Amino acid sequence: MTGTSAAPCLVADVGGTNVRFALLHDGKTAENAASLVSADYPDLAAAVRVYFTEAAPSARPTRAAIAVASPITGDHVELTNNGWAFSIAGLQAELALTSLSVMNDFSAQALAVPELGESDVLKIGGGAPEKGSPMAMIGPGTGLGVSGLIPSGQGWIALATEGGHATLAVCDAREREVAAELGKRFDHVSFERVVSGPGLVNLHDAMAAIDSASRQALTPDQISDAAMNGSDATCVEALDMFCAMLGTAAGNLALTLGSRGGVYIGGGIAPRLEWVLAASKFRARFEDKGRFRSYMKAIPTYVVTRKNPAFLGLARHLREIA
Repeated sequence: MTGTSAAPCLVADVGGTNVRFALLHDGKTAENAASLVSADYPDLAAAVRVYFTEAAPSARPTRAAIAVASPITGDHVELTNNGWAFSIAGLQAELALTSLSVMNDFSAQALAVPELGESDVLKIGGGAPEKGSPMAMIGPGTGLGVSGLIPSGQGWIALATEGGHATLAVCDAREREVAAELGKRFDHVSFERVVSGPGLVNLHDAMAAIDSASRQALTPDQISDAAMNGSDATCVEALDMFCAMLGTAAGNLALTLGSRGGVYIGGGIAPRLEWVLAASKFRARFEDKGRFRSYMKAIPTYVVTRKNPAFLGLARHLREIA
Protein backbone atom coordinates (compact mmCIF):
# COMPACT_ATOMS: atom_id res chain seq x y z
CA MET A 1 0.00 0.00 0.00
CA THR A 2 2.98 2.31 -0.06
CA GLY A 3 4.15 4.19 -3.10
CA THR A 4 2.11 5.60 -5.94
CA SER A 5 2.74 2.74 -8.37
CA ALA A 6 0.67 0.21 -6.43
CA ALA A 7 -3.05 -0.12 -7.10
CA PRO A 8 -5.00 2.30 -4.91
CA CYS A 9 -7.51 1.24 -2.25
CA LEU A 10 -11.14 2.28 -2.49
CA VAL A 11 -12.92 3.84 0.48
CA ALA A 12 -16.62 4.59 0.40
CA ASP A 13 -19.14 6.08 2.82
CA VAL A 14 -22.67 4.98 1.91
CA GLY A 15 -25.36 7.04 3.62
CA GLY A 16 -29.09 7.25 3.25
CA THR A 17 -28.91 10.01 0.62
CA ASN A 18 -25.39 10.14 -0.80
CA VAL A 19 -22.50 7.77 -1.40
CA ARG A 20 -19.02 9.26 -1.15
CA PHE A 21 -15.91 7.71 -2.69
CA ALA A 22 -12.17 8.30 -2.55
CA LEU A 23 -8.93 6.50 -3.38
CA LEU A 24 -6.00 5.84 -1.06
CA HIS A 25 -2.69 5.79 -2.91
CA ASP A 26 -0.46 5.93 0.16
CA GLY A 27 -2.68 4.07 2.60
CA LYS A 28 -3.71 7.27 4.39
CA THR A 29 -4.47 10.28 2.18
CA ALA A 30 -7.88 10.31 0.48
CA GLU A 31 -7.73 11.55 -3.10
CA ASN A 32 -10.14 11.81 -6.04
CA ALA A 33 -13.08 12.30 -3.68
CA ALA A 34 -16.53 12.31 -5.26
CA SER A 35 -20.11 12.28 -4.03
CA LEU A 36 -22.97 10.64 -5.90
CA VAL A 37 -26.70 10.71 -5.14
CA SER A 38 -27.73 7.17 -4.21
CA ALA A 39 -31.16 7.46 -5.82
CA ASP A 40 -29.52 7.99 -9.22
CA TYR A 41 -28.18 4.41 -9.25
CA PRO A 42 -29.95 1.04 -8.98
CA ASP A 43 -27.41 -0.39 -6.55
CA LEU A 44 -24.03 0.17 -4.92
CA ALA A 45 -22.13 -1.77 -7.57
CA ALA A 46 -23.45 0.51 -10.31
CA ALA A 47 -22.36 3.61 -8.38
CA VAL A 48 -18.89 2.11 -7.80
CA ARG A 49 -18.47 1.31 -11.48
CA VAL A 50 -19.33 4.89 -12.45
CA TYR A 51 -16.81 6.19 -9.92
CA PHE A 52 -14.12 3.79 -11.17
CA THR A 53 -14.67 4.96 -14.75
CA GLU A 54 -14.16 8.58 -13.76
CA ALA A 55 -11.51 8.32 -11.02
CA ALA A 56 -9.58 5.12 -11.69
CA PRO A 57 -9.85 4.22 -15.37
CA SER A 58 -6.38 2.64 -15.57
CA ALA A 59 -5.48 1.49 -12.04
CA ARG A 60 -8.53 -0.19 -10.56
CA PRO A 61 -8.44 -0.71 -6.78
CA THR A 62 -7.86 -4.26 -5.57
CA ARG A 63 -8.79 -3.61 -1.92
CA ALA A 64 -11.72 -1.69 -0.50
CA ALA A 65 -13.31 -0.64 2.77
CA ILE A 66 -16.91 0.51 2.72
CA ALA A 67 -18.91 2.15 5.50
CA VAL A 68 -22.68 1.73 5.31
CA ALA A 69 -25.56 3.27 7.27
CA SER A 70 -26.82 -0.13 8.32
CA PRO A 71 -26.17 -2.91 10.81
CA ILE A 72 -23.76 -5.60 9.55
CA THR A 73 -25.09 -8.94 10.77
CA GLY A 74 -23.93 -11.24 7.99
CA ASP A 75 -23.17 -11.35 4.28
CA HIS A 76 -26.45 -9.69 3.26
CA VAL A 77 -26.58 -5.94 3.87
CA GLU A 78 -29.70 -3.76 3.60
CA LEU A 79 -29.38 0.00 3.96
CA THR A 80 -31.73 1.29 6.69
CA ASN A 81 -32.63 4.59 4.98
CA ASN A 82 -31.76 3.65 1.42
CA GLY A 83 -33.30 1.12 -0.97
CA TRP A 84 -29.97 -0.57 -1.71
CA ALA A 85 -29.08 -4.11 -0.63
CA PHE A 86 -26.09 -6.27 -1.50
CA SER A 87 -24.09 -9.38 -0.69
CA ILE A 88 -20.60 -8.60 0.61
CA ALA A 89 -19.12 -11.66 -1.10
CA GLY A 90 -21.07 -10.91 -4.27
CA LEU A 91 -19.93 -7.29 -4.38
CA GLN A 92 -16.31 -8.32 -3.85
CA ALA A 93 -16.53 -10.76 -6.77
CA GLU A 94 -18.38 -8.29 -9.01
CA LEU A 95 -15.74 -5.60 -8.45
CA ALA A 96 -12.84 -8.07 -8.72
CA LEU A 97 -11.43 -7.12 -5.32
CA THR A 98 -8.92 -9.24 -3.43
CA SER A 99 -10.36 -7.97 -0.15
CA LEU A 100 -13.46 -6.06 0.91
CA SER A 101 -14.28 -4.81 4.40
CA VAL A 102 -17.76 -3.54 5.19
CA MET A 103 -18.52 -1.76 8.46
CA ASN A 104 -21.15 0.45 10.01
CA ASP A 105 -20.71 4.06 8.94
CA PHE A 106 -20.43 5.39 12.47
CA SER A 107 -17.85 2.77 13.37
CA ALA A 108 -15.77 4.33 10.59
CA GLN A 109 -16.50 7.82 11.90
CA ALA A 110 -15.44 6.72 15.39
CA LEU A 111 -12.17 5.27 14.07
CA ALA A 112 -11.46 8.69 12.58
CA VAL A 113 -11.53 10.46 15.95
CA PRO A 114 -7.89 9.67 16.94
CA GLU A 115 -6.83 11.07 13.55
CA LEU A 116 -8.56 14.44 14.04
CA GLY A 117 -6.65 17.63 14.81
CA GLU A 118 -7.78 20.80 16.58
CA SER A 119 -8.76 22.39 13.26
CA ASP A 120 -11.08 19.46 12.51
CA VAL A 121 -13.45 20.06 15.43
CA LEU A 122 -15.38 22.80 17.20
CA LYS A 123 -15.62 22.47 20.97
CA ILE A 124 -18.98 23.24 22.61
CA GLY A 125 -19.02 23.83 26.35
CA GLY A 126 -16.42 22.99 28.96
CA GLY A 127 -14.63 19.88 30.08
CA ALA A 128 -11.36 18.31 29.03
CA PRO A 129 -10.66 14.85 27.58
CA GLU A 130 -9.37 12.19 29.94
CA LYS A 131 -6.53 10.37 28.21
CA GLY A 132 -7.07 6.66 27.65
CA SER A 133 -10.82 6.81 28.35
CA PRO A 134 -13.59 5.74 25.97
CA MET A 135 -14.88 8.25 23.45
CA ALA A 136 -18.34 8.50 21.88
CA MET A 137 -19.56 9.41 18.40
CA ILE A 138 -23.12 10.42 17.53
CA GLY A 139 -24.45 12.28 14.54
CA PRO A 140 -27.67 13.21 12.76
CA GLY A 141 -27.99 12.90 9.00
CA THR A 142 -30.61 10.98 7.06
CA GLY A 143 -30.64 8.83 10.21
CA LEU A 144 -28.96 9.06 13.61
CA GLY A 145 -25.61 7.26 13.82
CA VAL A 146 -24.09 6.13 17.12
CA SER A 147 -20.75 4.52 17.95
CA GLY A 148 -17.93 4.64 20.45
CA LEU A 149 -14.24 3.94 20.83
CA ILE A 150 -12.95 1.63 23.55
CA PRO A 151 -9.20 1.68 24.32
CA SER A 152 -7.45 -1.63 23.65
CA GLY A 153 -3.73 -1.84 24.23
CA GLN A 154 -2.12 0.66 21.89
CA GLY A 155 -5.21 0.95 19.68
CA TRP A 156 -8.97 1.38 19.70
CA ILE A 157 -12.01 -0.83 19.17
CA ALA A 158 -14.91 0.87 17.36
CA LEU A 159 -18.35 -0.23 18.48
CA ALA A 160 -20.98 -1.13 15.89
CA THR A 161 -24.30 -0.02 17.35
CA GLU A 162 -27.81 0.98 16.36
CA GLY A 163 -28.18 3.38 19.28
CA GLY A 164 -30.05 5.91 17.17
CA HIS A 165 -33.06 3.62 17.39
CA ALA A 166 -33.15 3.70 21.20
CA THR A 167 -36.50 4.88 22.57
CA LEU A 168 -36.85 8.66 22.73
CA ALA A 169 -36.46 10.21 26.20
CA VAL A 170 -38.36 13.47 26.76
CA CYS A 171 -37.57 16.10 29.38
CA ASP A 172 -40.46 18.60 29.56
CA ALA A 173 -44.18 18.99 28.92
CA ARG A 174 -43.80 20.26 25.35
CA GLU A 175 -41.57 17.31 24.41
CA ARG A 176 -44.14 14.95 25.93
CA GLU A 177 -46.80 16.51 23.71
CA VAL A 178 -44.63 16.10 20.63
CA ALA A 179 -43.74 12.50 21.51
CA ALA A 180 -47.42 11.67 21.99
CA GLU A 181 -48.27 13.17 18.60
CA LEU A 182 -45.47 11.19 16.93
CA GLY A 183 -46.72 8.07 18.70
CA LYS A 184 -49.87 8.33 16.58
CA ARG A 185 -47.71 8.01 13.44
CA PHE A 186 -45.01 5.54 14.40
CA ASP A 187 -45.19 2.27 16.29
CA HIS A 188 -41.87 3.17 17.99
CA VAL A 189 -40.69 6.71 18.57
CA SER A 190 -36.89 6.57 18.63
CA PHE A 191 -34.30 9.32 18.88
CA GLU A 192 -33.79 8.93 15.12
CA ARG A 193 -37.44 9.93 14.57
CA VAL A 194 -36.59 13.41 15.90
CA VAL A 195 -32.80 13.85 15.72
CA SER A 196 -32.16 13.49 11.97
CA GLY A 197 -33.07 15.30 8.77
CA PRO A 198 -36.46 13.56 8.52
CA GLY A 199 -36.72 13.95 12.30
CA LEU A 200 -36.59 17.74 12.03
CA VAL A 201 -39.55 17.51 9.65
CA ASN A 202 -41.34 15.24 12.13
CA LEU A 203 -40.83 17.76 14.94
CA HIS A 204 -42.10 20.62 12.79
CA ASP A 205 -45.17 18.71 11.61
CA ALA A 206 -46.01 17.44 15.10
CA MET A 207 -45.84 20.97 16.55
CA ALA A 208 -48.03 22.33 13.75
CA ALA A 209 -50.61 19.59 14.40
CA ILE A 210 -50.63 20.20 18.17
CA ASP A 211 -51.01 23.96 17.70
CA SER A 212 -53.52 23.63 14.83
CA ALA A 213 -51.16 25.76 12.77
CA SER A 214 -50.99 25.78 8.98
CA ARG A 215 -48.89 22.82 7.86
CA GLN A 216 -46.54 23.33 4.95
CA ALA A 217 -44.60 20.51 3.31
CA LEU A 218 -41.09 21.71 4.17
CA THR A 219 -37.73 20.02 3.72
CA PRO A 220 -35.16 19.84 6.54
CA ASP A 221 -33.11 22.58 4.85
CA GLN A 222 -36.15 24.83 4.53
CA ILE A 223 -37.00 24.35 8.20
CA SER A 224 -33.45 25.03 9.39
CA ASP A 225 -33.13 28.07 7.10
CA ALA A 226 -36.42 29.54 8.36
CA ALA A 227 -35.37 28.84 11.94
CA MET A 228 -31.99 30.50 11.55
CA ASN A 229 -33.41 33.63 9.96
CA GLY A 230 -36.30 33.72 12.44
CA SER A 231 -39.00 33.89 9.76
CA ASP A 232 -41.21 31.08 11.13
CA ALA A 233 -41.95 30.45 14.81
CA THR A 234 -42.71 26.74 14.36
CA CYS A 235 -39.42 26.22 12.52
CA VAL A 236 -37.55 28.07 15.28
CA GLU A 237 -39.11 25.85 17.96
CA ALA A 238 -38.51 22.68 15.93
CA LEU A 239 -34.80 23.42 15.53
CA ASP A 240 -34.50 24.39 19.21
CA MET A 241 -36.05 21.08 20.25
CA PHE A 242 -33.86 19.19 17.75
CA CYS A 243 -30.72 20.61 19.38
CA ALA A 244 -31.98 19.95 22.90
CA MET A 245 -32.90 16.34 22.09
CA LEU A 246 -29.49 15.82 20.47
CA GLY A 247 -27.99 16.97 23.76
CA THR A 248 -30.12 14.47 25.67
CA ALA A 249 -29.12 11.64 23.33
CA ALA A 250 -25.42 12.58 23.48
CA GLY A 251 -25.53 12.77 27.27
CA ASN A 252 -27.21 9.37 27.52
CA LEU A 253 -24.49 7.93 25.30
CA ALA A 254 -21.73 9.51 27.40
CA LEU A 255 -23.16 7.97 30.56
CA THR A 256 -23.62 4.57 28.92
CA LEU A 257 -20.06 4.37 27.56
CA GLY A 258 -18.33 6.33 30.31
CA SER A 259 -16.87 8.38 27.48
CA ARG A 260 -14.71 10.73 29.53
CA GLY A 261 -12.43 11.01 26.51
CA GLY A 262 -15.08 13.18 24.86
CA VAL A 263 -18.24 13.02 22.78
CA TYR A 264 -17.98 13.87 19.08
CA ILE A 265 -20.94 15.04 16.99
CA GLY A 266 -20.64 13.91 13.38
CA GLY A 267 -23.06 13.34 10.53
CA GLY A 268 -24.11 15.68 7.77
CA ILE A 269 -26.24 18.13 9.77
CA ALA A 270 -24.20 19.23 12.81
CA PRO A 271 -21.36 20.93 10.87
CA ARG A 272 -23.94 23.19 9.21
CA LEU A 273 -25.39 24.14 12.60
CA GLU A 274 -22.19 24.99 14.47
CA TRP A 275 -23.26 28.32 15.96
CA VAL A 276 -26.85 27.16 16.41
CA LEU A 277 -25.73 24.18 18.50
CA ALA A 278 -23.33 26.33 20.50
CA ALA A 279 -26.13 28.80 21.36
CA SER A 280 -28.82 26.15 21.92
CA LYS A 281 -29.83 23.97 24.86
CA PHE A 282 -27.58 21.20 23.52
CA ARG A 283 -24.86 21.48 26.15
CA ALA A 284 -27.28 22.21 29.00
CA ARG A 285 -29.25 19.08 28.13
CA PHE A 286 -26.04 17.10 27.78
CA GLU A 287 -25.09 18.00 31.35
CA ASP A 288 -28.62 17.75 32.79
CA LYS A 289 -28.25 14.34 34.45
CA GLY A 290 -29.27 15.10 38.02
CA ARG A 291 -26.79 13.69 40.52
CA PHE A 292 -24.30 13.15 37.69
CA ARG A 293 -24.25 16.77 36.52
CA SER A 294 -20.67 17.32 37.72
CA TYR A 295 -19.62 14.08 35.99
CA MET A 296 -21.11 15.33 32.74
CA LYS A 297 -19.67 18.85 33.02
CA ALA A 298 -16.17 17.33 32.91
CA ILE A 299 -16.82 15.61 29.55
CA PRO A 300 -16.02 17.74 26.47
CA THR A 301 -18.25 17.77 23.40
CA TYR A 302 -17.05 18.53 19.88
CA VAL A 303 -18.68 19.06 16.49
CA VAL A 304 -16.63 17.33 13.79
CA THR A 305 -16.13 19.92 11.06
CA ARG A 306 -13.69 17.95 8.88
CA LYS A 307 -15.14 16.91 5.53
CA ASN A 308 -15.59 13.16 4.98
CA PRO A 309 -14.17 11.98 8.31
CA ALA A 310 -15.24 8.40 7.58
CA PHE A 311 -12.42 8.20 5.01
CA LEU A 312 -9.91 8.66 7.84
CA GLY A 313 -11.48 5.84 9.79
CA LEU A 314 -11.62 3.52 6.79
CA ALA A 315 -7.99 4.26 5.97
CA ARG A 316 -7.04 3.48 9.56
CA HIS A 317 -8.94 0.18 9.33
CA LEU A 318 -7.19 -0.81 6.09
CA ARG A 319 -3.80 -0.09 7.62
CA GLU A 320 -4.63 -2.18 10.67
CA ILE A 321 -5.67 -5.24 8.65
CA ALA A 322 -2.89 -5.00 6.03
